[in-house]
Amino acid sequence: MTSIRSFAAVAATALSLGTAANAANIVEIASGDERFSTLVAAVSAAGLVETLQGPGPFTVYAPVNDAFAALPEGTVETLLQPENKGQLTNVLLYHVDDRKLTAEMIPHGSNFFKPVLASERLCITRDASGVSIADGTGTSANVVIANIQADNGVIHVIDKVLLPGTRPACH
Repeated sequence: MTSIRSFAAVAATALSLGTAANAANIVEIASGDERFSTLVAAVSAAGLVETLQGPGPFTVYAPVNDAFAALPEGTVETLLQPENKGQLTNVLLYHVDDRKLTAEMIPHGSNFFKPVLASERLCITRDASGVSIADGTGTSANVVIANIQADNGVIHVIDKVLLPGTRPACH
């Protein structure tokens, strides 16, 4: 895990130095927040930095470091290996929608949403208690902080890494 933190620190520094003159995009916001150091390292390893710095719009469901730490031991380290770049990219794109969706734009109830990983679906539920997102494993992440505005989209902070798999039940 130390090597992941070191890689994340280097990646965050590199990402923020290259774009300091611009307004805050999704990558810059994540790079500036230590809670996302594992996510930033993963985005860098997958080669998605330029994409998520692009014009968007994007909605990113951003897992915090604790969400990555909750994965089975060795999962993050395995995904960060160069030979697993395709799998890492798929996991990360499962967290991205190519629209800007604030929490208020998500309809009440449970609805399917199509992330950038086009062959998959998420079931996003909005109710009086907030927003939750069911993934391909049948478990749900909770949006713990909604609507962090970036100049190219919005970030919703979640407490679980979303994983593709079978289509979640959604109703």
